[in-house]
Amino acid sequence: MRAALVTRPIDVSALITEVTDPSCGAVSVFLGTVRNVNDGKPVTGIEYKAYEAMAVREMEGALASVRERFGTSHIVMEHRLGLLGLGEVSVAIVAAHPHRHAAMDATRTAIEEIKKTVPIWKLEHYADGTREWVDPTRGAQAVEQSAPVAEVVG
Repeated sequence: MRAALVTRPIDVSALITEVTDPSCGAVSVFLGTVRNVNDGKPVTGIEYKAYEAMAVREMEGALASVRERFGTSHIVMEHRLGLLGLGEVSVAIVAAHPHRHAAMDATRTAIEEIKKTVPIWKLEHYADGTREWVDPTRGAQAVEQSAPVAEVVG
């Protein structure tokens, strides 16, 4: 189990290798990427900033909660800081588990938890040359209104 903030591109293959274990029959990967539009405004990139010490603690706490809830310590999370272009991976979460449902639910739960608690801010850069700070909890609020993640036991 590991959580980190990084300033380099995220190596998804290395993260998969890091969690792979012979006891696990499933590996789930969640990638958050920079998209080209937000709220109808064309986006050219996003700059991520964080209160780093607190962010890592909160990320580790989210993973500890996921480990307890889904019964796996084979989980890793990296979040990029700095300026990212369109299509670049901003966050990656990889979980391995003996069963697919738990692996998939672990990655989904982890991303929703970090969106609610981790002090990472994003400054969107728009095609018209303007920039705007985006509320990091806005996406998490929308998910709370959707169907809950199923809890897997055993």
